[in-house]
Amino acid sequence: MKQYELIVVGGGLTGVAAAISAARNGVKTLLAERTGWLGGALSNNLVFPFMPWWTVMPDGSTKDLSDGIFTEMLQRANQYGTPQKRIAFDPEYFKLILDEMVKEAGVDVLFHANLCDVKTEDRKIQSLTFAVKGGFLDLDAKYFIDATGDGDLFAFAGCEYQLGRDSDNLCQPMTTCFRLYNVDVEKFRKEKPEMQKLYKEYQAQGKITNPRENLLIMDYFGPGAVHFNSTRVTHRNPTDPFDLSEGEAVARKQVFEIVSMLRGNFESCKDAKIMSIAPEIGVRESRKLRGVHLLTEQELKDCTVFEDSIALGNYDIDIHNPAGSGTSHYYFKDGTYYTIPYRSLLPKEFDNLLVAGRCLSATHEAQASVRIMPICATMGQAAGTAIGVMKKTNTNAHEVDVKEIQRILEEAGAAIR
Repeated sequence: MKQYELIVVGGGLTGVAAAISAARNGVKTLLAERTGWLGGALSNNLVFPFMPWWTVMPDGSTKDLSDGIFTEMLQRANQYGTPQKRIAFDPEYFKLILDEMVKEAGVDVLFHANLCDVKTEDRKIQSLTFAVKGGFLDLDAKYFIDATGDGDLFAFAGCEYQLGRDSDNLCQPMTTCFRLYNVDVEKFRKEKPEMQKLYKEYQAQGKITNPRENLLIMDYFGPGAVHFNSTRVTHRNPTDPFDLSEGEAVARKQVFEIVSMLRGNFESCKDAKIMSIAPEIGVRESRKLRGVHLLTEQELKDCTVFEDSIALGNYDIDIHNPAGSGTSHYYFKDGTYYTIPYRSLLPKEFDNLLVAGRCLSATHEAQASVRIMPICATMGQAAGTAIGVMKKTNTNAHEVDVKEIQRILEEAGAAIR
């Protein structure tokens, strides 16, 4: 069996960027993913589109905040004739693009690998056990990155973490996205206000059981197609297998209630058919590391410039009510953005583990902004780069030279300042 220096767990954009970055920096890397494809939220959960990952500066220029490997992915998509328009993308092409990019970087990929055990000793992760097609597979390495989104690796290892918000541990709602085709999109746009009105009437009558306050719709997925990010499952723990299973069924029922309402009442949807329902319910928030630095809402609002910054962002603090209806927002002004410190990827308990993506060390409120796919990819690139520096300098995650990580990130085109 091959020996690896780094195992990255989780094949979303975070894990893909981490694995590519580490491999480019000379680290023999395995990327373990529990499904049969890469992409995470965009492929498993049909999350669409990319939320804005840039800002307009006072001089009118545009500053890309999620530059680096993420924008390489977009450039690759353009080569396939699927122009991104900065936020829109084709998830099926993205699966192929990510396959190609990890292979070109020299990363080995293990699909259908579910993490089920972690062995530790003396502040180090020693080995991981995966449930695979052939049974159980034990793999060891020198370094590890948790890019699972749910923090499975650090939780199994015994790191301190927070579930959901501090007051009651409720997480932001889960959502199953879905898409309709054979829709008259121009007519659909005109009928949208009436759809929202009828949706509320159906809620009041009990015909719609979804607690979300309105229909969240993206009507630019493609010709004749409409994307819905409209279901809402509350009061369930995404890391509890029974809550997660019930959530899948609850959201699926909500999908068909919405489709029935649209097909039965609106000319634009009379011949509409379901194109796809996400293979898995989407999770906005679950476990969050309690690491060396806990990133806070106030630090984001203050646009804090951390000395150990490894990523940028300015997506709004977008909190879907964990208890029911309503969504709160705090928007950042044009030309402003915050930084994410390396220390928020760093567990207190281990010297050879980094955590990247939506399960970083952050409060409920701060995580609501940094959780989007472009920002997660930049955190992954930073984590992979850090592992490369650790290998070259024979240091651990707490000793590594952050300035060298920053230098390599900037040299690779990433935005960190």
